[in-house]
Amino acid sequence: MADDLQITSQEEPGNSEHPPLVGQAEIWIALLVVVFDQITKAIVRAHVPLHDDVTLITGMLDITYVRNTGAAFGMFNAIDFPFKAAVIAVVAAAAMVAIAGYAARLAPAQRMARIGLALILGGAVGNLIDRVTFGYVVDFVDVYWRTYHFWAFNVADSAITVGVAVMVLDMLGLGSHASKTR
Repeated sequence: MADDLQITSQEEPGNSEHPPLVGQAEIWIALLVVVFDQITKAIVRAHVPLHDDVTLITGMLDITYVRNTGAAFGMFNAIDFPFKAAVIAVVAAAAMVAIAGYAARLAPAQRMARIGLALILGGAVGNLIDRVTFGYVVDFVDVYWRTYHFWAFNVADSAITVGVAVMVLDMLGLGSHASKTR
């Protein structure tokens, strides 16, 4: 009888009735970032004229439709060179492949790092869709104080920033729940 219990309680890898959830949550996070990013950008393109402002919080937050033809934080925005949109898109796509490759190598237990990378990947895909489709990224969140304006950004940029913060916290050990006592 004891032998029967042992045999029935052991499962061989891959024969489980329920497939492992490793990676599914991260895929959904990245997908939700892309969808939310593209929906918000479509709303801004449809309802806010280029370079116009819609005030949300007076003196602090506007929706301002701008087109970023450069890289992160508007780098290279003022520089024009042949095939600029294609070059930036290829560099962004290469970075996405590297991020996805790194994420695929993470252990399932590295949940915080996986979530951070999912946010980064979702944001990168959202902005890459714009670059490939339009040749620029739609930015619209304008945070400011008096005459100081932060760079305009979007949902994808926010996801990338939060993802990087999550990765840093994970690297600092704030994502691990294992006891560090000896």
